[in-house]
Amino acid sequence: MTDSTQPGFEPSVSPEVFLAMGRQVLAQQPFSGLLGAELVSLSPGQVELAVPITPAVLQQHGFVHGGVVSYAADNALTYAGGTSLRVPVVTSEFKINYVRPAVGVRLVARAQAVHTGHSQAVCRCDVFAVQADGTEKLCAVAQGTIAALPVKPAKTSPT
Repeated sequence: MTDSTQPGFEPSVSPEVFLAMGRQVLAQQPFSGLLGAELVSLSPGQVELAVPITPAVLQQHGFVHGGVVSYAADNALTYAGGTSLRVPVVTSEFKINYVRPAVGVRLVARAQAVHTGHSQAVCRCDVFAVQADGTEKLCAVAQGTIAALPVKPAKTSPT
């Protein structure tokens, strides 16, 4: 998944610190807060993101709105790619296949980087609808390309 010889790889960071750093990033995303998203687990190139299923995220047939399922996949893909590349990133593109309506108590998106280059990572994600008894039902699969943001030149002070 992730090459430990990659520049910026920090094996000395504990898993708890790494997860806390990821949660700080999530807290800076107002839309994620609006949905009540939670970062459940995070390691380089792998993530689990959860979104509670509430009446506010349902469409007219009682299923989770496709945009919310898509959000979970997109954000999980970006975390997987970003932690693999270890630089600030954005989604370059992604595709999602909805395989069944999402019904349950929460969504869980699990993503992993499948290839990491110098400036982009290709990632895949499975999104599950978790039932009240804990049973998971696959509701979507996604794949995407996560791109490193260009490095901003340092500002120079006027002389």
